[in-house]
Amino acid sequence: SIRLSFRHPEEFKIQLRAILRASARGNVKIMYPMISNAGEVVRANELLEETKRELASAGVPFNRDIEVGVMIEIPGAALTADVIAERVKFFSIGTNDLIQYTLAVDRVNERVAYLYEPTHPAVLKLIQQTIDAGHRHGIWVGVCGEMGGDPLMAPLLLGMGVDELSVAALAVPLVKDVIRSVSHVRAKQLAEVALSCRSAIEVLSHCRKLVRQVAPELLDL
Repeated sequence: SIRLSFRHPEEFKIQLRAILRASARGNVKIMYPMISNAGEVVRANELLEETKRELASAGVPFNRDIEVGVMIEIPGAALTADVIAERVKFFSIGTNDLIQYTLAVDRVNERVAYLYEPTHPAVLKLIQQTIDAGHRHGIWVGVCGEMGGDPLMAPLLLGMGVDELSVAALAVPLVKDVIRSVSHVRAKQLAEVALSCRSAIEVLSHCRKLVRQVAPELLDL
């Protein structure tokens, strides 16, 4: 996480140098993990600029305009997304950890795993707040984690305004199928209804209903 990187800045700079050198040969971006506040982004960017200066002085080529983004996976980051967005080029919402930390649920602990609910109203509000903050500042917002690769969730996330979904290879055909089958208007309507729901089960019911209407074959898989 970014906290470990700050504890060992020289090791962090080694990673930054490697990424910057690779950026001279292709489309490479930098994404800081486990950000909880804007101050951490400022500190990370300072180390990045310091690394850039060192490479420039050594004559090492790199992309000086490399895009820098952050993972939004802590509620504190989602709640201060407007401030963080001023300092980066993109957000990637890490839904696995965002859900876990928002609901105080360890998803690998069988005693409480049943409380892990991607469609919990609190989780959806944090996701929507992050998307809106990013777009207000002109940056794109993606979603990674299991939620982004769930065909039941894809229409909801698109309706909320997500620009990009990170999907596991095996789930790509399923997610593409549902995205091709649902209109943007219906996805937005689903998001509006979902954000007004009072329970995770209610939201999930609306998601299933839409998928049943546009791509019923997915529910049989």
